[in-house]
Amino acid sequence: MNEIKGIARELGTQIFTLGGFVILMWAIEIIDQALGGQLDQFGIIPRNEVGLRGIFLAPLLHGSFRHLIANTIPFVSLGWLVMLQRTSDFWAVTAIAAIIGGLGTWLIGASNSVHIGASGVIFGYLGFLLSRGYFERNFVSMALSVLVGVLYGGLIWGVLPQQSGVSWEGHLFGFIGGIVAAKLLATPRDYD
Repeated sequence: MNEIKGIARELGTQIFTLGGFVILMWAIEIIDQALGGQLDQFGIIPRNEVGLRGIFLAPLLHGSFRHLIANTIPFVSLGWLVMLQRTSDFWAVTAIAAIIGGLGTWLIGASNSVHIGASGVIFGYLGFLLSRGYFERNFVSMALSVLVGVLYGGLIWGVLPQQSGVSWEGHLFGFIGGIVAAKLLATPRDYD
């Protein structure tokens, strides 16, 4: 009975965490649209000191409702898969992917551009989930890596420059951040 209560409590925490982020992103976009997109200036501005604030703000900002809708579904699904083994991993992976993704984008992003959106963090989740099995080498982690590879492996092409106006830099460095997070958070099996 206590185990069921613990699982229910953990699931409630996961729903509250993901739901809270989604509500925050949507609220910010509603305000941004009402202001004519003025909040977007708080994204990552490459090689501009003021643009460093975007490392933490850019994942919450989106260029349109269409952009936000495109990010909401993978944010929730991949974010929940990050939480599946340990809910606390979500916070660490989100922070590491945002920081590495943001700094990488800030360093190599196109001049006179502003990078916004949660996709860098989403690619961080992808990198984490795909590489976690390699670093942890346990059945659950490896099975989850394979599942994510099958379901979301096609996203990997997003780390390459393909479409104008899409921050491949954020995707690439977010993905790298996810791999770093997988390495840092890994609890490898002990071999005797």
